[in-house]
Amino acid sequence: MPFGASVSLSSGVLLLLLAIGNGLSAPSINPSLQRAEVLAAMAAVGLMLVAVLWTRAQPLAPDAVDLGGTQGLRMELGLNDATRTELAWGSHLLLTATSAATILVAWDERVVLRRGLVPPLPEGDSSSSSPPSETFSPGAICERSRNQGQLVSLVKTALYPGSSEFDPVLPGLPAVMVHPLGERGWVVLGGWSERCFSRSDERWFSGWCERLRMTLETNDVLPVQADAPAPPGC
Repeated sequence: MPFGASVSLSSGVLLLLLAIGNGLSAPSINPSLQRAEVLAAMAAVGLMLVAVLWTRAQPLAPDAVDLGGTQGLRMELGLNDATRTELAWGSHLLLTATSAATILVAWDERVVLRRGLVPPLPEGDSSSSSPPSETFSPGAICERSRNQGQLVSLVKTALYPGSSEFDPVLPGLPAVMVHPLGERGWVVLGGWSERCFSRSDERWFSGWCERLRMTLETNDVLPVQADAPAPPGC
């Protein structure tokens, strides 16, 4: 509870107790005392109501969840420079300007980007790029976002039984946003805590997803090249 709300609540409770004590200790009850008691009780209740409304207006920020995984960047080999640059700068901005902890981009039934907190690589694979065989299996929530053609935001995944479909992105994500890339893919953004994404974050995320979709449709994936490094400085 904010400090101001705590002071208001304490003052209201104290005033109410004093009013009750004053009424019980009075030698006689007269109209003046009754009016004073009523006014004191109304003032006490008013202060407590202010505390409640203050707390609703300034709720405590939820704590960040200790998520597993390690910081990393895995990008599909074989992407051309335009696509790699778009993926690099867009994911960098989302991870630094919002409360996002991880991002996954799936296109044509394969993962082309993981960034932020990423799960461990399969045993025996120590490369920095995503294994060519890595895929993302969409569930009902992803399909709903594609059918609606718009962002779906899970502000608290614990309230959505179907949110387990995002466990392959990173287990235990407290908040998730998913946006379709037309009929060919999705972008999944996982947050550090519940209700961590603002309306501004949602608008920016949706805008970048539309831009990314056009980039991916315009620039097809090239044949796999083992010497395709990630863009420097991103």
